[in-house]
Amino acid sequence: MNKIKLINKSDYKYFYPIVTRWMDNDIYGHINNVNYYSYFDTTVNQYLIDKGKLDIKKGLVVGFVVHSSCDYLNPISHPEKIEAGLVVKKIGNSSVTYGIGIFKEDEDKVSAYGEFIHVFVNRSNNKSVSIPKKIIESLKEILL
Repeated sequence: MNKIKLINKSDYKYFYPIVTRWMDNDIYGHINNVNYYSYFDTTVNQYLIDKGKLDIKKGLVVGFVVHSSCDYLNPISHPEKIEAGLVVKKIGNSSVTYGIGIFKEDEDKVSAYGEFIHVFVNRSNNKSVSIPKKIIESLKEILL
């Protein structure tokens, strides 16, 4: 796995605003760790829908998450405004590795850093397939 850590906002090529919710906080007063994975998933899939024209309802190909990880560097709490930065670290035949940073509004250092790997599969049989051309083109736009 590619171990490049992307810690500065300038390392990222696409940004997605995220609204934190009251329920995202845990008893310790910060965003609970499980919510970061939801932020990652939302950011990646929104990019694929908007830029790669991924059809999540009727498309023949979908992306399955086969790996995800997160390093927590600085706590975030609701109602802070945040955004996710996204880059592609590696494109394979059927898989893609993303780097995702979660930033507090107006801060340049990540509060959390994650990696996320999709394998694209045929929706009907869950067998891996080549990444569709339109999606590949969109991924190359944010490739490191």
